[in-house]
Amino acid sequence: MIALALTAVCVCTTAASALPLTIESRQTINDLAPQPATASELALHLSVANIDHWDTAVVIAALRTAATLLAQCAIRVTGADLLQITVPDTHRHFDTPRSRELARALALPKPALYFTAGTRQVPAFDAEAIGRGNSRSRPELTDTIWIARGAHDLGQVIAHELAHVLMDSGAHDNTSGNLMAEDTAAQNTQLNPAQCAQMRSTGTRNSLLRPGVD
Repeated sequence: MIALALTAVCVCTTAASALPLTIESRQTINDLAPQPATASELALHLSVANIDHWDTAVVIAALRTAATLLAQCAIRVTGADLLQITVPDTHRHFDTPRSRELARALALPKPALYFTAGTRQVPAFDAEAIGRGNSRSRPELTDTIWIARGAHDLGQVIAHELAHVLMDSGAHDNTSGNLMAEDTAAQNTQLNPAQCAQMRSTGTRNSLLRPGVD
């Protein structure tokens, strides 16, 4: 179920940064989770900023895959607000100083995913998750995920990075088939009970997950 609201010209600036942004459209995508709700589930709602005009169908399909993967931990992705945003060329890549400006200007509810043109970070990763533990010097980026164009196995990438944010941990697990292996891949889909418990407890404590379902 998708609700679509178009804004032909919505230019957003902040007094501090005067960063010009145009929100081209906003979609609310409901019920990304594949199965009926259960009482044991915790609910997760996402903000998604498409700042490099990725194909919307590709993004939504990947979100559905990620929702399926997180469901094994009784975490239900109840929906996502998908914004198509035109930003200055200087801000289309993940780059800490400029991405801080962008995140500050948008002030999206967390967790927030950004689909970018690439990364200027060194070392360069296809995707980067920023939780509470690695955002003290860049607070605007807390609980955000930055995905570079060209990332493979996009659904697994989204679920992997969301797990990092929910656990507030950069730990990896290279057990065969584990979603949190250092290198994401189509066959890496499993989360173990300890990972699920950490996601649920830390995500709830950090107000990213809430009891009950929509």
